Amino acid sequence: MSIYPSLEDMKIDHLMKAQQALANQVQTSTSNSYPPISNSYPYPNQNHTSTQSSIPSAISLKHVYPALKDFMGLELSEDVIAKNLPEYSQVALLQQSSLVPAPTGAPNNLVAPISGQTAGLQKAQVSHGIRELVLCKDKDGKVGLRVKPIDNGVFVSLVIEKSPAAMAGLRFGDQILQINGTTVAGFTMDKVHDLLKKSPVNGISVVVRDRPFERTITLHKDSGGILGFQFKNGKINSIIKDSSAARNGVLIEHQLLEVDGQNVVGLKDKEISKIIDGCKGVVTITVIPSFIYDHMIKKMAGSLLKELMDHSIPNF
Repeated sequence: MSIYPSLEDMKIDHLMKAQQALANQVQTSTSNSYPPISNSYPYPNQNHTSTQSSIPSAISLKHVYPALKDFMGLELSEDVIAKNLPEYSQVALLQQSSLVPAPTGAPNNLVAPISGQTAGLQKAQVSHGIRELVLCKDKDGKVGLRVKPIDNGVFVSLVIEKSPAAMAGLRFGDQILQINGTTVAGFTMDKVHDLLKKSPVNGISVVVRDRPFERTITLHKDSGGILGFQFKNGKINSIIKDSSAARNGVLIEHQLLEVDGQNVVGLKDKEISKIIDGCKGVVTITVIPSFIYDHMIKKMAGSLLKELMDHSIPNF
């Protein structure tokens, strides 16, 4: 089964496969019926001695994008495509120069090139897998995180900027499973903090599950730069009909946690909007159900989230 970052990726990949199948069919028909005369070759600017894998390089962007208008509202000019979908445009141009072969067949876990290789998706990806981190303490004897118990589990509710926890890669919503070999299921916040306090300065082993309550959604801006959802205080409260947000399953009553991997918890709506506006055509958001988010930050001062939370852009 193929995996796609967004519905737009799946549609474009289907278009590419259909175009590839048509190209193969025409080439087979031509090679069986006529001698390989370059003047009658069905694809202009294509050397008839090239390998089959490079045939799609002659397919123009206008051939690849005939259906984009139906679900993205884009014009079909190459300038508009390059502006709104730079990642795919670059791949198409490389294919036209035969520097990289177009995908053939349908291998498992295939992702369309439009957004599958964007840095934002890679930074924001939620795997739900388990990983082990090694922490240390700062000069004040702290690791720089705060936790919240939920349903007998322990979850990270605050990661202080430039702290050992931030540098180790802990994120809001990570579930802590063990600290120095001690399973923390059922522990209170104070008990977990006390366990960290009693840990040595260096070599603190922390096993976490990657953000089990969260998910990432890849969206595509339309020609007007719109993703298709509205929010207030970081909570999504409205979805625009026939938008990328609607097509890709964005839900109301969910809290924005990250934009392209950058934590936005505690930021004002204007600041979040500015980050979204600064993104290119492909934007990956990380969200969590609002009732879980509200429980995680309950009794936590807003100043802690705004002033202490790690809002730095993750390195990748």
